[in-house]
Amino acid sequence: MEKSLHPSRSTFVPPERLEGWVVRFGEAHGGLEVNAHDDGVALTCADGASAGLLPPWPADGRPGIGASSLERLAHRSQQSRSVGVLLIRRGGYAVGVAQNGTLLARKCGKRNVSGRTATGGLVSTAAGYAATVFAAYRLDYVVLGGDKTLAQQVVAEPELAAYLRIPRLPLLDVPDPRLRVLEQAARDVRSVRVKVWDPQVY
Repeated sequence: MEKSLHPSRSTFVPPERLEGWVVRFGEAHGGLEVNAHDDGVALTCADGASAGLLPPWPADGRPGIGASSLERLAHRSQQSRSVGVLLIRRGGYAVGVAQNGTLLARKCGKRNVSGRTATGGLVSTAAGYAATVFAAYRLDYVVLGGDKTLAQQVVAEPELAAYLRIPRLPLLDVPDPRLRVLEQAARDVRSVRVKVWDPQVY
């Protein structure tokens, strides 16, 4: 039996639900072992399945507290951070500031684009609103989501130059930005990132 090089699926697990998720995962796969691995936790199951659990952000001098690696991971994820969220696709944009899974501020807009000029207008508009929304808060991190190329163009706009120095979290894979998508992103950025490998036989 050989493990696939790519995870079968990925998900976000809120830290308050992490213990229950791990218990259910173990029960579904015949039991598991829990081991600290790099900056997160590795789960190895009796049937060959496995999972990697990563915290939403680095320790930043504030490592998690707890008797086990899972408790420390959950504690770190629950620590308060302010995150500037910028989501963009050709169908529109959404920007906000998230803290503890809640949006403190937000701005969303729809704008279907097809040409270079229209795309430039979308990028400029999203950058302007992001600068306005972010300016009222001290951000610990910035996270981009949606179309990677468009998102990179937005943060390269002069209005957002100051935010290039702020540490960036991994890109979020999201559909066309809407308020509900932005609200979910606010919850996801402080959740444990989980990658699962199901057993596969070749």
